[in-house]
Amino acid sequence: MTTHQRFHMDTLEQFKRTMEENSVDLPLSEDLSILSEPLRIGGKTVLNRLAIHPMEGCDGKEDGSPSDLVFRRYERFAKGGAGLLWVEATAVTQNGRANPRQLYLNQQTKDGFQRLFDKIQEDRLSASRPYTVLQLTHSGRYSRPEGKPAPIVAVRNPYLDGKGLDYSVITDSELEALEDKYVEAAVLAQEVGFDAVDIKACHRYLNSELLSAFTREGRYGGSFENRTRFLIDIVEKIRSRLGDSMDVAVRLNVYDAIPYPYGWGVNREDFRIPDLSEPKKLARMLWERGVRIINVTCGNPYYNPHVNRPYDIGFYTPPEHPLVGAERILRCGREIQDAVPEMTVIGTGLSWMREYGALVAAGAVGRGWFKLAGFGRQAFAYPDFPLDIFREGGMKRSKCCISCSKCSEIMRFGGKTGCVIKDSKIYAPLYKECRDGKPTLIGDLLAEHV
Repeated sequence: MTTHQRFHMDTLEQFKRTMEENSVDLPLSEDLSILSEPLRIGGKTVLNRLAIHPMEGCDGKEDGSPSDLVFRRYERFAKGGAGLLWVEATAVTQNGRANPRQLYLNQQTKDGFQRLFDKIQEDRLSASRPYTVLQLTHSGRYSRPEGKPAPIVAVRNPYLDGKGLDYSVITDSELEALEDKYVEAAVLAQEVGFDAVDIKACHRYLNSELLSAFTREGRYGGSFENRTRFLIDIVEKIRSRLGDSMDVAVRLNVYDAIPYPYGWGVNREDFRIPDLSEPKKLARMLWERGVRIINVTCGNPYYNPHVNRPYDIGFYTPPEHPLVGAERILRCGREIQDAVPEMTVIGTGLSWMREYGALVAAGAVGRGWFKLAGFGRQAFAYPDFPLDIFREGGMKRSKCCISCSKCSEIMRFGGKTGCVIKDSKIYAPLYKECRDGKPTLIGDLLAEHV
């Protein structure tokens, strides 16, 4: 059953009172000018301090190349004015696709990605282009290349394993071979023109799951060195192959909120408390190996989505106020930035705050919590929010994401996702179509584990 919560924060004073009532302490600045300041990453310049997170539409073509809806999404993002545009999850193998329409970069689809990249540059309103990152992934336990679950896991997990599924545990030799697939995709991304590739290590897809593979035997499990081997090897191989011609980034889960020994970044006695000692150590190792950007995130959208995407409407009532969850993600970003000051850290957790997300972004960047402020769901609903910040002095409540979870709901139904409310002409019919076809969702499964 879907649950609804209404949080009245119609004025800034109400927002401040809500923070106080929930013991939340976030930096606020009504002076948003810092968000328009440029930032240097290596030899390149990011035009401003706003970033669009990788927001997957599940709407590519069967062969993995971009479809018209993909082109439309990135046209809107590019015209919106963010300084950094992080292009969504793109598989490096066919069996690692999360759905039959997930983007998949290979020699056959390269031309389609070239057209997408060119479109992003064409639709930039200013003379300078956005800094572009392409996210490379293998979906691991959430692989569904033909539309049905075909999980490939790093390790069995009693909290995440579903009933009746046939789990294939990937071998050490298969992992070693898979490292080279990331390199092949990175080379193609560099040829297309992307500024960076992201070695996705979040939300319990394969690379993320390996970080918590405490119970796995062999070269990729058990010790910290082994659990980080896959990610580190990929980074080193890409750097060896491409040198400084392409930057390397990582979207990194730093806190899973899953009990040890199955969770990463968690207190071993109480999984509800983050322990970022290992994520901080990994962030330092990544910097030393040439990674220049870490996009910080938390939780698992399939298991505990309130940790990952605080919401007003969802399939269970979270055990905390959404603002508490948003603060946790932002503070995790701050901890990683403090641990590796040289790194460009992108903060996460701003979309739920509606128009006040801009004030928190300005306050956090101004105080050095992180160097770039990232927005995810907000970009689906309100792709031109950066322009409104720069030209109108702030975000408009009427255009903001209302955290209704429908974009996530479409994805769980197996449909093509976007903002059903603010982009209703396109996505309301798609939402109705997939909902009518599959009237049940995984809400009960999610509620079991919270």
